[in-house]
Amino acid sequence: MMADTAPRGIQPHESPIYSRLSRVYDHSFGLVFQPRITRVVRSLDIPTGARVLEIGCGTGISFEAYPPHARVVGIDLADDMLERARRRIAANEWSHVSVQRGDALALDFPDDSFDYVMAFHVISVVPDPIRMLREAQRVCGDGGAIVVINHFRSENRVLAGLQRTIDPVTRRLGWTTLRLGDVLRTSGLDVRRTWKTSSRSLFTIVEARNHKHSAAQLRDVSRIDGPSLAAS
Repeated sequence: MMADTAPRGIQPHESPIYSRLSRVYDHSFGLVFQPRITRVVRSLDIPTGARVLEIGCGTGISFEAYPPHARVVGIDLADDMLERARRRIAANEWSHVSVQRGDALALDFPDDSFDYVMAFHVISVVPDPIRMLREAQRVCGDGGAIVVINHFRSENRVLAGLQRTIDPVTRRLGWTTLRLGDVLRTSGLDVRRTWKTSSRSLFTIVEARNHKHSAAQLRDVSRIDGPSLAAS
């Protein structure tokens, strides 16, 4: 049984499933995620010269949606995913897109490096989602946009209870389920809009603005008594 063979205490991002999925990702998850991501990116109307960071870019299924007048950098921890992303970039001759290996919890970029920071289906994979969002806020310029797409814990008490019950299993498969309210409250993001592409969608889009002063104040408070979502 899975409970007997899977590593104990595994964090979602440590699951080997991502390397294994790299060969079939585009034809499985990509088919589900790409239309939604494309719609969201294009709805942002990214202006000429904008600097964009995509955290957890995977095989680059989103890259086609970005306008060629923007400068896009994608990062991921999975080398197999990045190799496929590089092939996609080369095949399409996208000079405005590049990828590199990177850790979402310790971004290798100076403060204020980007105008947009994207995190598509990744916040539930990292071991510390609030740290990831604070890193996103750090590298995003003041007034810049932070955009998240993810599934979150249901508001329905029965479904939420089921999600909590199966969370140990989904962690071994590579993800967990967070409460949207906790993420937004603890991160201090200035949320402009939360929406879904359809009433039946399992995924929520969060569009926020980065305000450095308010984010710094929240970090000071959370150092004292702020909740952690890493094990929620």
